[in-house]
Amino acid sequence: MRNNTVMSRFMALLFVLPALAALPVCAATDRGAIATIPMIAEPLGVESLMGPGVDPHLYKLTRADITKLVEAPHLLYCGLGLEGKMLDAFARLAASGKPVTAVCEAAPKAKRLQAAGPVGAADPHLWMDPVLWAEALQVTAHRLGLPVPEDFGQLDAYARARLESIPAPARVLVTAHDAFAYFGRRYGLEVVGIQGINTESEAGLRTIEAVVEIVVTRRLPAVFVESTVSDRNISAIIEGAAARGHRVVVGGRLFSDAMGPEGTYEGTYIGMIDHNVTTIARALGGRAPARGMQGRLAAHDH
Repeated sequence: MRNNTVMSRFMALLFVLPALAALPVCAATDRGAIATIPMIAEPLGVESLMGPGVDPHLYKLTRADITKLVEAPHLLYCGLGLEGKMLDAFARLAASGKPVTAVCEAAPKAKRLQAAGPVGAADPHLWMDPVLWAEALQVTAHRLGLPVPEDFGQLDAYARARLESIPAPARVLVTAHDAFAYFGRRYGLEVVGIQGINTESEAGLRTIEAVVEIVVTRRLPAVFVESTVSDRNISAIIEGAAARGHRVVVGGRLFSDAMGPEGTYEGTYIGMIDHNVTTIARALGGRAPARGMQGRLAAHDH
């Protein structure tokens, strides 16, 4: 019975979307722009569609979401495949005349990383590099007449100094999914993501064994879970390493596809990156203040 109800709702959404998309763009001009992910919304001062802890790879639009999108004068989304289950809806909105902007695609192609998988697919997680993210946001802000965000120079300098303090043998970042490639490139860390770019992909036994081999051979002290991804694969890595006589711990919970709780420092873009940098540096043997760059990180996080 429940499956029938879910299917009915799904079908209702399919039918309602074209109708909503056909409404005049000016249906409610008092709204500001809407962005899909908080990493776009917060620095640009616009409304976010998704809240903290929500995985944009898997998120499905509700009827309330669709109404918000129709009423907003402009839609900002990451692009590069991040919002996989929402892209058809965005295409319908664009076809109806809605201004739609893919923020990640404002970054120069030469600076984008390729994702493992389909040839030509780009990694969408640009916000893990504060300098590249600032560039994409600033280009978007100029185009749309929005307030131009800062360049995150202080954040970048803090991240570089803290992460460079990690001893060379431990400069390997093992995470639940492959969201930290831009972060690794910017700060000179080797990155091992257990799942692929898209969190819908599943890590097979061979992948788990390969990561366990890296952890044990390199004698890594810590691996990291993420706020929007199941801990299951990280637990398997810890157990596999223990079976081979090496103790590795969870170094902390990182923010990858979503920021921290709303209303907290970690719920801002700067706080998100500060949290990640500080957590990684301290867990891998580097030097970083427990409360982070501005002394504002929650005490229990480290």
